[in-house]
Amino acid sequence: MTHDEIRATLTLCLLASFADGEKHHREREQIRDVAEGLAGDQSVNLPGLYQDVLLRRVKLDDVLARLGSTEARQLAYEMAVCVCDADGQTSPKEEAFLAQVRQAWAMGISGNAGEGPAMGGATAAAAGITAAGTDWGRSDESFDVQARAVADAPLQSRLPEPQLAHGGFDQDALVPHPESVDSLAATAAQRRPGTLSAAEMDSKILKSSIMNGAIELLPENLSTLAIIPLQMRLVYQIGQSYGYELDRGHIKDLLGALGVGLTSQYLEEAGRKLLGGLLGKAGKGLLGGLGRQAVSSGMSFAATYALGHVANQYYAGGRTLSTAMLKDAYQHVMQDGRALQSRYLPQMQETARGLNTAKIMAMVRGA
Repeated sequence: MTHDEIRATLTLCLLASFADGEKHHREREQIRDVAEGLAGDQSVNLPGLYQDVLLRRVKLDDVLARLGSTEARQLAYEMAVCVCDADGQTSPKEEAFLAQVRQAWAMGISGNAGEGPAMGGATAAAAGITAAGTDWGRSDESFDVQARAVADAPLQSRLPEPQLAHGGFDQDALVPHPESVDSLAATAAQRRPGTLSAAEMDSKILKSSIMNGAIELLPENLSTLAIIPLQMRLVYQIGQSYGYELDRGHIKDLLGALGVGLTSQYLEEAGRKLLGGLLGKAGKGLLGGLGRQAVSSGMSFAATYALGHVANQYYAGGRTLSTAMLKDAYQHVMQDGRALQSRYLPQMQETARGLNTAKIMAMVRGA
């Protein structure tokens, strides 16, 4: 993105956060995550953008006009959605703001800019990339309903598992366990009793990692957002196994402490999909396919694997670990997850072939 597009995206996020006249501290953190993820070493003067919005120096129409490409508009819109949902719910005024953005950019039911509401099902299907014979745009539900289902996904529902032939695992091989988390302070001497054995917990985390890695293989933008609530559901169930009843805010705070910012994770995954799309256009046949596979599934598999194992040790140890220890452990287990990604790629691919719009939405809803 250009420097002006980055500033426009951040301004849109700020306008979204102030749409209801309130500003939650989690929304402020989300905007900072977006700024860090998009700008990197570039200087965007975030305090100056705050002043422009608060003093009403900018108009929404002018901001939207600065984002011309479909990709820039899609990313900016998704970042605004993340900011609105950062405090755990999107207010009616925030929803009205997002609807105004979609209308201005003529976003169709698939959530893609440039697909007007008059686009028929066959035309929309031809314009989009499909997986397992379907896509988000072909659903009878509007993008609004789909996005709301993702944002309000229940934590207490069943965690989906990959449906693999013959169990999908080598029966002679043990489910991997990262030794780096076992040395965390207090967990050995003060470990709380849990409802799952160590082997059962390792298997639960691995299956969740495979499922999220499979979802990331799909080309639809909304599928990427579905990964986040499934990761949060995994953390909830791990905490529950040690006697903790967690709310959405606590889980988001834990992810933030680990450095797993929701917006930064989305940015990395969206960047991988964008690169995969460019490779698909530039290279034909095998080159395009290998390119898309190389930039996909690794982030979500490794992030879910690390998040699950660190959360397991955190709650088993009575939530006594410091933020520094959590971050250090997360980075170490992420390396283990990346190393395992190629080993379990066939299971991810098999799972992805059996996924479609209805199944993913059912998983997110907990059906």
